[in-house]
This record gives sequence, structure tokens and C-alpha cells, in this order.
Amino acid sequence: MSSLSERTARNQRLMGPLLCVSILLGLAGLPLAAWLDLRNLSERMLEAQARETGRVIDQMRSLYASDVVQAVNTATGRIVTRHDYKGIPNAIPIPATLSLELGERIGGEDGAIKYRFISDLPFKDRKAHDLDAFERTALAGLRADPRAGSALDVSGSIFDRQVRIAAPIVMESACVRCHNSHPLSPKTDWKVGDVRGIQEIVLHQAIAANVFAFKYLMGYFVLAALAGTTLLVLQGRQTRLIDRMNRELTESNGFLASISVQIAKYISPQVYKSIFSGERDVSVATERKKLTIFFSDIKDFTATTERLQPEELTALLNEYLTEMTAIAHRHGGTVDKYIGDAILVFFGDPETKGVREDAAACVRMAVAMQRRLAELNARWRRAGIERPFQARMGINTGYCNVGNFGSDERLDYTIIGAEANLAARLQSSATPGGIMMSYETYALVGDIVQASPQDPIRMKGISREVVPYAVEGNLDAAVPESVFCEHGRGIDFYIDVDALEAEGAARLRKRLAEALAAVERRAKTAPAVPSDSLVRL
Repeated sequence: MSSLSERTARNQRLMGPLLCVSILLGLAGLPLAAWLDLRNLSERMLEAQARETGRVIDQMRSLYASDVVQAVNTATGRIVTRHDYKGIPNAIPIPATLSLELGERIGGEDGAIKYRFISDLPFKDRKAHDLDAFERTALAGLRADPRAGSALDVSGSIFDRQVRIAAPIVMESACVRCHNSHPLSPKTDWKVGDVRGIQEIVLHQAIAANVFAFKYLMGYFVLAALAGTTLLVLQGRQTRLIDRMNRELTESNGFLASISVQIAKYISPQVYKSIFSGERDVSVATERKKLTIFFSDIKDFTATTERLQPEELTALLNEYLTEMTAIAHRHGGTVDKYIGDAILVFFGDPETKGVREDAAACVRMAVAMQRRLAELNARWRRAGIERPFQARMGINTGYCNVGNFGSDERLDYTIIGAEANLAARLQSSATPGGIMMSYETYALVGDIVQASPQDPIRMKGISREVVPYAVEGNLDAAVPESVFCEHGRGIDFYIDVDALEAEGAARLRKRLAEALAAVERRAKTAPAVPSDSLVRL
């Protein structure tokens, strides 16, 4: 796990410089590459235009030299201008013929510029011109409105573009006289200003050539693609690394959660919560607090073990401890430990509502435990358990040392002090099914319980006599007792009032009256016995 964390940290350190380089390239590279390529493209376009213009001029000079200058230089008489000048001595081409010849020469080569001088009304001895849709439309439009000046057409594909510009050929006075009097003219009613035809210039440019001119920009895109790919690869690696770490962390969290749930079964919920929330340090440390301590024990548990099979006893004891622990948790008690069949619970740490409220909660818990034990006894007797459990309970309030006791390797969260021992001594002096508490506790809860003082007891480690108080009733209890049981020498009875039927209740009432009369007779004839050994019915 540590090596994985180190690799993650190293990758994170490398990601920073790489991201900075990528951002700098993205910010500075694009405008630089675009400027360099535009400069290169401008140079190439200017060079191409210069070459093309030179080609056109060369064609014009060549045509003029061969068909005009040469005819003039070799003329022996008067120079004439004719449309059919070739083969005629002293003849040079008229402007229209010169334009036609020039167009054929310029368009005859594979160049970016083409020139055409065309009309739909050529002389009869000339080949008719082939006009396409644009040329026919442009000619008709310019004849209708010569002031339009020109017609434009842009076409091509994603790989090349073509621009065509058509300008009108307007008849002047000399042209009108010639055309109207010439025998080969197809039209003899020309007027000055009429549009005889069009002269068309075609510009063609292959886009692919310009695209490949952007070498710097393409280089930038290649670098950006490489940088982006590198970033994606690194990001993918980081993502996979984080996913793997998350999976390992999830597995670790699941393992820790299962372990924590298992650990929670060995400590009280309050301690578990304080440790895992960070409120309490796991170290050897104690403090002195005023607590209310509860101690309970099952009467004659050893004798009960002899009557039951180990499996039955285990199930019975586990159910008893489970039920009592649940009641302790509901009332906010901290279950310290189980000592065989005994239970030690205290109130006031790690959570407290105040000394008085803690004592009241402890007493309410003890009463609820006795009531629930009576209900369990009724069920156990119906299940075939002849003599279920009877618990004695003791409660005391006083100062104890509470916290983590033990060593650095193993700790035990518990309490130590004479007050805890006093709670155990009070438990041993309680009657089966009864609750005994000290005066310190009674002084705090006297307003919610009925209790009677008992004979003082002495205890090792406490110099004073301790007066125990037996709880006789809970003023807060909304549900009266419905299960009564008592076992002892000469006493063995169990009554579940909720389970009685009308006929059974009548028989029980009669038998209880007879038993009470017999007890009264016995009391008059038998020697005196301690008052606490009599059973109140």
C-alpha cells in the first residue's frame, strides 16, 4: 500500500510540469504557427500570381509580336485591320480577333488564369462559341442591364475553388460601322452601347496546395495531438491508479467495517462510538467521576447449572444477557462486563445527563430488567424450565476511577473503587427478584421510587455502616406487575396473572386464601423468624 502511495505521489509530481508545458504550447504555439503559415502562404500566393501574370504577359507579347508587329514590319503598302488577317499581306487583327486569339493562347495552357472572348453572334466564317449556363445567363443579364458591370460565379469542391468574372463587350462607333457593313456579320443593326458579347476571366486554385502550405500549423497540430495523447495516456494511467486505490480502499474499508462491527460486540456502544469518532484516545488514562453503579447476579445459578443440560443453560443464559443488555442500552447505561451470570453496568461515563438523571435512569433500568425477567420466566416455564432465573440487583452512587486500565498492548475500559464493590455487596443483600440501593442513590431518586430502609451492613474498606434501601415500587411505572414467583425453603410458587383464565383465577383465589390462613396459623405457633424472611402476598 505504501509503494502504491509513493507511485501516486510521484505521478502527481510529474503531472504538474507536463500540464504546464501543454498549456504553454497551447497558448503560444497556435498563434505562432498560424502567423508563420500565413506568411508562407502569402509568399506562395504572391509568387504564384507573379508567375501567372508573367505568363499572361508573355502570351500577349508573343501574340502581338507574331501577329501585329511582324505584319507591320513586313508591310509594303497600306496596313489594314481584318478579322481574317491571317494569310493577307499588310493585315493585322482587329481588337476582337486579337482578344479571341489571346484567349485561345492563354487558355491553351494549364494555368490558374484563363481568358475567353466570346459571343453568341460570331462572324459567319468563325466557329460558333460554346456557352455554358453561366455564360448565357451573364450575357443575357448584361444585355438587359449593361450598367451592372460584371457577373460573378464561385464554384468548386472541398478540394478546389473557381471564380469566374464576366464583363460586357460594349459596341463603340467604329465597331458599329464595321459590324453593320461587314458581309459576314450576323447582325447589321448594332447601336453604340449594345453588348455584343462578354470577356470572361477564370481563376482556379487548388485548396489542397494551400492546405499543405500550412506546414507550421500542421506541425503544431501534430505536437498538440502528441501532447494531448500523452496527457490522455497519463490521465488514463492516473485514473486506473486511482480506481485501483479506490478498490483497495473500499476493500480495506469493508474489512475495517466488519472488524469494527465485531469489535463493537466486545465493548459498550458508548465506548465504541467515542473511540471511532475520535472523542477518546486509546491510551492508558483514567479520571475520577461520580457514577451510579449497577450490579446484578442470578440466585443459585450454580444449582441451576446442575439441573439443566449445558446446551439449555447456554441458550438460557445468552438470552437472559441479551435481553438485559438491550434494556441497559435503551436507558443509556454503559455495560462494563459480564462476570459469569453477573452484569456490571454504570451510568455517568462516557456520556452523562447529570448525576441525578443518571441515578434515575439506572433505577428505571433495574425495574425494567426485573419486569422483563418475570416475562422471560413465564415463557421459560411454559417451555419446560421448572425453576427459571431469579436476579438480585444492587445500585450505588459514588466516586470511582473510570477509564482505560491495562498496558500499552491491551486495555480494559472499566471502573475501580470501593463504590463499585458496595454495589456488589448491596446486590448480595437483596432478596431474589429485588432491588437494593444505597442511601446516596435513594437521596437522588426518592421522588420516583418507593423504598424502605433495611438493617445496616458493614463492608470491608468502608468504615461507616451502610443502610440499604429496598425498592418496593416505581412511581413512574405505567404497567403493574403481572408475574409473581418465589422460591425458597418451604416456598415454591409461580403466578402469571396474564395467563390466567376465569376458572383458574377462581381456583387460585381460593387456594391463596387457604395458604394465607395456613401461614397465619404457622406464624402463631412457630418460633419467631426474621421479618425479612416472611413473604408478602
